[in-house]
Amino acid sequence: MDHNVVLLGFIQGLTEFLPVSSSGHLALAKIFLGVEMPPLSYDLVLHAATMAATILFFFNDIIKLFIEWVSGIFSKDKRGLAGWSVGWAVFIGTMVTGGVGMLIKDFAEEAMMNSLLVGFGLVFTGIVLISSRFIRKGFGRVSPFDGLMVGLAQGIAVMPGVSRSGMTMMAGTAAGISREDVFRFSFLLSIPAIAGAALFQAREVGGLDSFVTSLPDGWYLGAAAAFVSGLVSLFVLRKLVIASKWWVFGIYCLALGSLSVITSFLGVW
Repeated sequence: MDHNVVLLGFIQGLTEFLPVSSSGHLALAKIFLGVEMPPLSYDLVLHAATMAATILFFFNDIIKLFIEWVSGIFSKDKRGLAGWSVGWAVFIGTMVTGGVGMLIKDFAEEAMMNSLLVGFGLVFTGIVLISSRFIRKGFGRVSPFDGLMVGLAQGIAVMPGVSRSGMTMMAGTAAGISREDVFRFSFLLSIPAIAGAALFQAREVGGLDSFVTSLPDGWYLGAAAAFVSGLVSLFVLRKLVIASKWWVFGIYCLALGSLSVITSFLGVW
């Protein structure tokens, strides 16, 4: 078994949730280090594993908010509950994300092969995260309009180097949402986005037989690594967001992005 199978699973779970851009890290690894990217089928497995980690982490919230949203459909008296607003915010945010993502998808795929553009994406992410230190703490709840703003931020994060979690949490924080709610909403919104992207990719795999046979040996260990590292990173990030210390990831992204830009300009790699 190739040890890279487990390593890629671990990296996927860790960088999928921490605001450091998993796509940016994979792109730079491929460009500068010559790391062979996993087959599309294995990429789908890893995304399914990280999505499962998200669902498990927020399972009680998902059930509670969904029941409240459904209750609001049948009773106006229930529309003051948090689930009613969050449900529509997720719906609106998902539609906006899909629209923006499709518009820039081709450009984003080309940018994955350009270390300069990936570097700029990481620098942008770093600046956005560091600026969180200067945004006042919010106390508001999630509203349907927040879905528009956060969904737009999530769509832009299709670009390699631009962190999905970083962009969505910053957009929500700027909108005045409380830290606890912005953390939860960011990852609730990620579930349909990851599921939609996985289904879109699944069309390119071509049948169940092709999917299974193309999986590398030990793929289940990689999926387990992605699931476990994803859960750990969610626990860590939640504490950092609530403590308003997620700007530290901005320093890392700024440094890595700057290094990528400099080496690309100088052609020293």
